[in-house]
Amino acid sequence: MKKKILFMVTSADLIGPKNRRTGSLLTEVAHPYEAFKKQGYDIDIYSVKGGEAPIDMVELEDPVNIAFLKGDGPAKMKNTARIKDVSIDGYDAVFVPGGLGPVVDMTDNPPVQKILASMYDSGKVVSAVCHGPVSLANAKLKNGSYLVKGKNVTGFSIAEELNYAKEDVSFELEDLLKERGANYSAVDPWQPHSITDGRLVTGQNPASAQGVAEKVIAILEA
Repeated sequence: MKKKILFMVTSADLIGPKNRRTGSLLTEVAHPYEAFKKQGYDIDIYSVKGGEAPIDMVELEDPVNIAFLKGDGPAKMKNTARIKDVSIDGYDAVFVPGGLGPVVDMTDNPPVQKILASMYDSGKVVSAVCHGPVSLANAKLKNGSYLVKGKNVTGFSIAEELNYAKEDVSFELEDLLKERGANYSAVDPWQPHSITDGRLVTGQNPASAQGVAEKVIAILEA
């Protein structure tokens, strides 16, 4: 039977005191999407508000991004259903791409946190990249513990944020994950770094999106 992947993406297109344009970062949507598609998986995309989900269109010369933009992905991003209407039945894994948008509307979002925790509690694969792990930080499992507590995780680092969006974010993801009891690690800024801890897969930055997808596929095909 075909594996089925749930993408949960932001609906936020602005962040910070200067209303910086944002959304889901193209690379972090495109690389996993194309990897899962190549594997023959079915992919559904849900967003916080439903409707058109914003994409932060960077790295337009990247061949995988171009393939995504020429395929069926953009149409799905323009016609998303609402995350609060998701039924996790039938999904094998959930993936949350980054970009700055998730910081706005997925950090404290009960439906998002409930889905992530329910997927994990149900024995399914949970994954996120870059700023996407903000969605994991406040998710609590059935036993009342934070999903990330005691887990080896990564996400966008303080060192990276310093030269990227320090003025736009109100907290550091690295600090938040550590506060929730995660065993956080990072490599040099902008270098690939993705981690598997059981059924939890996280990536540090845009360069890690492909690695996250490959690790999710490895778990699902094991």
